[in-house]
Amino acid sequence: MPSLLAWLSRRSLRFLHALGTLLGWAAYLLSPTYRRRLDANARLAGVSDADRRRAVAEAGRLTAELPRLWLRPREQRIADPVRWEGAELVEQLLAQGRGLVLLTPHMGSFEVSAQAYAERFGAVQPITVLYRPARQAWLRELEETARARPALATAPANLSGVRLMLRALKRGETVGLLPDQVPPEGQGVWVPFFGQPAYTMTLAARLVQQTGAAVAVLFTERLPRGAGYVVRALPLPEPLPEGDDTAAAASVNRSMEAVIRLAPAQYLWGYHRYKQPRQPDAPAAGAPGPAGGAA
Repeated sequence: MPSLLAWLSRRSLRFLHALGTLLGWAAYLLSPTYRRRLDANARLAGVSDADRRRAVAEAGRLTAELPRLWLRPREQRIADPVRWEGAELVEQLLAQGRGLVLLTPHMGSFEVSAQAYAERFGAVQPITVLYRPARQAWLRELEETARARPALATAPANLSGVRLMLRALKRGETVGLLPDQVPPEGQGVWVPFFGQPAYTMTLAARLVQQTGAAVAVLFTERLPRGAGYVVRALPLPEPLPEGDDTAAAASVNRSMEAVIRLAPAQYLWGYHRYKQPRQPDAPAAGAPGPAGGAA
């Protein structure tokens, strides 16, 4: 597998996206469970059949582009064109001199979002991103080494990772997370997402409220035919209510819905968004409380 990934990392983005289209459709056609989930989630959100079909290919492109993003030399910039829209919003928020929380749904190339931020703004304000470690040991090791880049640190999606993010914000740095990722049991609330109850993290709003950080949305749209990426920075579509975890989580979900509607074909509809949460990891000695109430 490492040899294959290394070979893929040297292919052009256009080749990888073409390969990814085939992989996406193969997964869709060969896995009835995945196919039913993708179709059901997309239809629940009112996604057109044309966008749903494009989403099948986009999911495969997401996987196929990872070797090129992960395995280039640590100091080397993203090899493909990256254009920004809304960079002035990020500049304005960084100029305030406080922490910044960037919310990125499972949309487009979320791997590029953090790397592109680090390349453009990391010298001013580095970023720490939350991620869920892979179950396979070899893939987990690859993730940990490939995602760590200049001005870009990673934090595992557990209690120790939450503590790292809080510390980063209190230092006036930036953190990034996927607010539509299903958190462990006890670290979220059930609120609507496209009209259906979904277990939703309270962490995103808590980070903002406990540190006084600014908040914005960052997502990366994948361009056709391997032409590169567009990174879009947007203000949060609606302000976060304070003092109520359920209301804040519901507000985050509505904001993510509004962002997803901007490019529904790029959302990962096959993600198991409405699943039951897993049991939380056992906290390490001295770790803070659940993510919903970490301090």
